[in-house]
Amino acid sequence: MLNKAVRFLKRLRAMGRINISLSRGALGSYTRSIDLTDPRSWEFSAFSQNGEDGIIDVLLSQSKSLNRYFIEIGSSDGIENNTSYLGIVKKYRGIMVEGNKKASKECDLNVAYLCSKDFISCVPMFVNQENIETLKNMSLYKDPDVLSLDIDSIDYYVAKAIVEIGFRPKIFVVEYNSAFGPDQNLTIEYKNDFAVLPEHKELYYGVSLSGWKKMFQMYGYHFVTVDTNGVNAFFVNSNEFDQNFLHNIEGLNFAENGLQSLRLRMDWRGQFNLIKHLKFVEI
Repeated sequence: MLNKAVRFLKRLRAMGRINISLSRGALGSYTRSIDLTDPRSWEFSAFSQNGEDGIIDVLLSQSKSLNRYFIEIGSSDGIENNTSYLGIVKKYRGIMVEGNKKASKECDLNVAYLCSKDFISCVPMFVNQENIETLKNMSLYKDPDVLSLDIDSIDYYVAKAIVEIGFRPKIFVVEYNSAFGPDQNLTIEYKNDFAVLPEHKELYYGVSLSGWKKMFQMYGYHFVTVDTNGVNAFFVNSNEFDQNFLHNIEGLNFAENGLQSLRLRMDWRGQFNLIKHLKFVEI
């Protein structure tokens, strides 16, 4: 009886969070005034932490073709990520991959409960170079409309492996680490079981923005913008969008992670100074 009551309360809390997200998204989407040249005007947040839902929404509206499919790596519990808006509101199909088994189970209960299980699959797996073929075998498309990657660790190596095995997402959303600064082409060393160091958990992870730009340019991707809170960067397959649209965009070339700067009370230079003695890889 107690277990049933606990499950009921968890479900009630989750549904409350989902309803808040839906209301916030509806308001944000309705009240924005979109300027196709200014990605800041695209932003709104329903399930995303920042304005990612809005940026993805506008980019999808400009894509030449859609298969209404997404992949998210690092989906958390399915309530706060970059694709739940697509799955719940836009009725997209897709895969949500999460390395934390507990969070993935909650994702299955939260999102798959609202969507047909034929539409959204929540997969408990920490993605690395060694198991990337598993992701390829699970996906219905090699060119999903959206692929979002946020695992706070070996993101660079996973993204590179994804592209090199033949994936060509129309929109590629990746988290960058603003503590590495706007111009350095840096990432961390590869470890398939990477764990963030406790003493620097906010700082030593992921990829610099310039490093992402260098990598994606090699594969024919066009940099669009970062969100205004300095968390995610957006790249698109140049072949899937009108060139006039892409070249007229005046996106943000860099933004500091606002929450990170506020918490640590220093800019990216001070943050990088705390971790500069650690091992980095030049991209």
